[in-house]
Amino acid sequence: MNQLKKSDLMSLEQYAERRPGYREQVMAHKRNRQVAIGPNARLYFEDRMTMQYQIQEILRIEKIFEADGIEEELEAYNPLIPDGTNWKATFMIEYEDEQVRRHALSRLIGIERAVWVRLGKLEKVYPIANEDLVRETDEKTSAVHFLRFELSAEMVHAARTGVEISMGVEHENYHHETGPLPANIAQSLACDLDSFH
Repeated sequence: MNQLKKSDLMSLEQYAERRPGYREQVMAHKRNRQVAIGPNARLYFEDRMTMQYQIQEILRIEKIFEADGIEEELEAYNPLIPDGTNWKATFMIEYEDEQVRRHALSRLIGIERAVWVRLGKLEKVYPIANEDLVRETDEKTSAVHFLRFELSAEMVHAARTGVEISMGVEHENYHHETGPLPANIAQSLACDLDSFH
């Protein structure tokens, strides 16, 4: 639905010129798309704009301007754009102290599958996690996970009509929930969903 193509991207020169203003716009947009769940976990909901920014930044840093290299980045990031019936998010486990973080990651194996979203009184939706690669071992989980929340037609309708949205994590070593989400975040997330589903 919302996939990015090479023609959607700015050239390296164009991006260098427009980057300050564009970056400001993206940062403002991102502020409406993150949800803290307790003190150490956060969901960053991705969409076409956040992924375009990510790709432009990689092309800039890596100085990629050849078609093959650009296509490679598009292939990597397009799957993270929601396609009308789901939300896609980067889930981050955030501890400033490295020692504390390392200890926490060893106690939080499986946390990415314990995250949930809920629309009104409908059932909780748990994510399909890390479709790109395995991000945990028997000893620890990763601090970064990619999640896809698939929503039923009823849930899509509920989100688009302004029902309250709550989110949480129910892991034995991390149990927090938040909600209802502020209107600006709920509205931004509702825009990811197609009205005809």
